[in-house]
Amino acid sequence: MGKIITDFSSVTTVGLDLAKHVFQVHCVDASGRVVVANSVRRNKLLEFFDSLPPCLVGLEACGSAHHWARELVKLGHDARLMPPAYVKAYVRRQKNDAADAAAICEAVTRPSMRFVPLRSLENQAALMHHRVREMLVAQRTQVLNAVRGHLAEIGVIAAQGPKNARDLAKLITADEATLPWLVRAALAPLVRQLDRLDEEIGLADDAIKAMAKVDESARRLMSIPGIGPVTASAIAASVQDVSSFSGSREFSAYLGLTPRQNSSGGKERLGRVSKMGNRKHLLHHAQAQGKAEVEPESGKVGSGAAVPPGVPIQEPAPLDEEGEAALEEDLGHS
Repeated sequence: MGKIITDFSSVTTVGLDLAKHVFQVHCVDASGRVVVANSVRRNKLLEFFDSLPPCLVGLEACGSAHHWARELVKLGHDARLMPPAYVKAYVRRQKNDAADAAAICEAVTRPSMRFVPLRSLENQAALMHHRVREMLVAQRTQVLNAVRGHLAEIGVIAAQGPKNARDLAKLITADEATLPWLVRAALAPLVRQLDRLDEEIGLADDAIKAMAKVDESARRLMSIPGIGPVTASAIAASVQDVSSFSGSREFSAYLGLTPRQNSSGGKERLGRVSKMGNRKHLLHHAQAQGKAEVEPESGKVGSGAAVPPGVPIQEPAPLDEEGEAALEEDLGHS
C-alpha cells in the first residue's frame, strides 16, 4: 500500500473490491467526499480497516466475500454483501478496480439495494458437503458413460439406466471370455474409480443425513412428501432466514421458477421460465415434484395410487445418479 497522509477519522463508508493479492478501497465521508482511494495488499488489509472508525463497508458477494465480511465484523464494521449484477449499474465508464470500488461504495448506500445474508463458517461447511456430493455424482455419471462408450466401440452395449451400466462394469471384472483381456485391462481403472466414487458418495450421504437430523428446519422440510434429507439439508443451509422473502412468489423467483418479462406500455409479455435463480435448488425442486406430488382432495400420489386414510405417505427413494444427470440436462436445455 502506498503511503497515505490523510485523516481516516472522517470515513463513514467504504467500498472494497476483493481480489487474491491486491485489494482496492474507496473511502468517503458523510458528505460523500472521497477521503482515500488506493490499493491495499492482502497482508495489510485488516491492518488498514483496523485503523478506520466503525463504518459501513460494501463488498460484492463472491467466493471469499463471506470470509472477509466476518473479519470486518470482528473489527466493528458493518459489512454488507451485494450481488455483483446489482453493483454493475453504478460503474462509470471503463471497468477497472478503482471504478469497481467506487461503484460498490455508491451501491451500498442505496436504500433499495438488496443484500446477501452473511454466512457463518459452519453454514459454508454444510454447503460444501452438498457441492462435493454433487461433484462426485457428476464424476460417477461420467465414469459410467465412459464405460458405455468404450464397450460400444467393440460391439458390447446395454440398455439405458445406471443398473445396466453397472452390469457392464461387472462384465469387465468378470473372468470370462466375453471381453478380450486387453480390453478388460484397459477399462479396469474405470471400474476401480467407480467403486471409490460409490464409497465417497455413501459417506457424503451419511454426513448430510446426520446434519439433517440435528437441523430443525431440515426436519420440518422432510415432513413434506417427496423431500428427503439431501433436499431438506440443501434448502435449510442455503436459505438461512425465510423471513427475508415476502411470500411464495419471491421464493419462486429465488428458485428461478418465474417467467422472463419483456413488458412495456402496460402490456405484460411473459416468456419462458428464466431459471435465473439458484440452479441447485431448482434441480432439487424438480426431483421432489417427480418423486411425489400429493393431491389433498383425492389423497393420491403422482403415480395415481390411492393412499388409505391413516396410512402415512412413504417417502420415495431418491433419484439415482443417471436420473440426477438427466434432470440437470433437461433444466439446462429446456
